[in-house]
Amino acid sequence: MRRLLNCVLKLNGPKILQTMCFDVSPFGVKRRILMLCTSTFQADGIISNGTHNKKALLSDSQLFEAKFDELVAELIERDLKDPGLVDALNRHREVLVYNVPGGKKNRGLSVIGSLRELLPPSQLTQDVVERALVVGWCIELLQAYFLVADDIMDASVTRRGQPCWFRKEGVGLDAINDSFFLESALYRLLRKYCRDQPYYVHLLEVFTETTFQTVLGQTLDLMTAPPGDVDLSRFSMEKYKTIVKYKTAYYSFYLPVAAAMYMAGITNEVEHSHAKEILLEMGEFFQIQDDFLDCFGDPAVTGKIGTDIQDNKCSWLVVKALEVMSPEQRAVLEACYGRKDDASVEKVKALYKSLQMQTLYHKYEEESYQRLQKLIARCAVTLPSTVFLNFANKIYKRNK
Repeated sequence: MRRLLNCVLKLNGPKILQTMCFDVSPFGVKRRILMLCTSTFQADGIISNGTHNKKALLSDSQLFEAKFDELVAELIERDLKDPGLVDALNRHREVLVYNVPGGKKNRGLSVIGSLRELLPPSQLTQDVVERALVVGWCIELLQAYFLVADDIMDASVTRRGQPCWFRKEGVGLDAINDSFFLESALYRLLRKYCRDQPYYVHLLEVFTETTFQTVLGQTLDLMTAPPGDVDLSRFSMEKYKTIVKYKTAYYSFYLPVAAAMYMAGITNEVEHSHAKEILLEMGEFFQIQDDFLDCFGDPAVTGKIGTDIQDNKCSWLVVKALEVMSPEQRAVLEACYGRKDDASVEKVKALYKSLQMQTLYHKYEEESYQRLQKLIARCAVTLPSTVFLNFANKIYKRNK
């Protein structure tokens, strides 16, 4: 049962419609407040921040955050009414709240950000913006699915400043099933909000293909670094770049922009190919940053304790170090890499420092960013370059 209380408040400027929604269900009572700029919305059918030339009532980030509770309610309260599922659905609410909204949300926000660059303001209706927010959260759900499973496989300790989900008391390996829920939830939302749109099949295809590509990348990652079986001859820059391309770049960079392109009616394969070339390069840049931060980042800032050394990972640091180290240094690396004890980890980090890996990384970062700028200038011919520049600027010199 829902009760709605609407009231119009006079503020200094346009009228604001405030809607209080009280949801009463077996799962509890919630109140949500939705505020819309009525003078803008009623005048031209565009929500206030659906245009570039009118002052936004809420930023995209605020709109995105506000959408999450609504989607949780959609998945947990409104969809399945069987009283026998109350316990399972309450568990899934906890899974969603713990694992989905805690990151930087760059992937999800890039859908609405890219769509604003691809469509004229007149086409950014309330419905268009709302669907872009939903698709953005679907990407965050996909990310959460990957991370919950990845943390189990890597025996990780923390994620986003809190214990990994599987390490939470009472969860354990039940987290595997929880990861399945996160993946299935995104397709329920896509069906609910986008089924009647001409781009629905395109979205289904790009999500399923991206998931397949990411699983391939994860498989390569696991095969290259089996626990307790350290073999540095498995590591090469070619192998590393293949892992990064499939495990990270497709879902983190190509997927959000491709989704926005399909939503904007851009289906031309040439344009998608150009976008993919830029975004996969950007994904490699991003993953190398991640590898560096895993070793040299501050856990208080990154939100996780790095374990690439202990996990015998084929990371950029170890691959690059192998290219420049002496036979004596390689012997030290072989003796210590992939070991869990703190002494071995510290010896590897000391070796990296003696090889000036931090200096090599910062040199790579500058060169990669310049290369990315040239690639954008060359490939973003029919697409707005700002779609890619905005993404690049978000990750350049990041520290988490």
